[in-house]
Amino acid sequence: MKKMVILTLKIFGVILGLIVLYVILALTLPYIEIPKKATTEKANIPIYIYTNGVHTDLVVPVKTAQIDWSQKIPYQNTKSKQENFKYLGIGWGDKGFYLDTPTWSQLKFSTAFYAAFWLGESAMHCTYYHEIKEGKDAKKIMLTENQYTDLIKFIDSKFDKNSTGNNILIPTNAVYGENDAFYEAQGSYSFINTCNTWTNDGLKVAGQKAAFWTPTDFGIFQHYK
Repeated sequence: MKKMVILTLKIFGVILGLIVLYVILALTLPYIEIPKKATTEKANIPIYIYTNGVHTDLVVPVKTAQIDWSQKIPYQNTKSKQENFKYLGIGWGDKGFYLDTPTWSQLKFSTAFYAAFWLGESAMHCTYYHEIKEGKDAKKIMLTENQYTDLIKFIDSKFDKNSTGNNILIPTNAVYGENDAFYEAQGSYSFINTCNTWTNDGLKVAGQKAAFWTPTDFGIFQHYK
């Protein structure tokens, strides 16, 4: 019995130590800034980083010379089926969080556990906007054509594709509004690889300022004050 108690305490101590280490890293590593890459090319393509206070999206123009996102993310897949939007917000995250947790008060332990430890599936959340206004929740960034091309590849590679190469729509009524839809995605969410980590990685790919690593939206936005 004594050995069992000692073993239990050791396991608890290891778990507690890992939690403390994670918190320390989550609070410190985001302050290490990955600087913006120098370029002589003209930056003429506007994108935004957007947060709802917890989760971040990359917001891109619907149509540019490089891509028409409405061909990959059809307007008809939204409730409104409206067209002629200017911007598309794209975020990656845990499928359970997206579809089964409309509010934090409805968060289940099983959903959080699966999400934290690579056990759940992931999804892409895509939202159309007519306009995006800069503010505390949205920061504008100008990209060159090459930078945006790299970002397009990064975003598009995260979508699961069917046999014909098209993005796979998730049929659900658990959308957040009239102009959004969910799609199957690559990869597994975890406490190390969060929705905000994905957005931060996208900024790195596009040659923009980013945190060394961050699981939170604050870790990104502090570099864009």
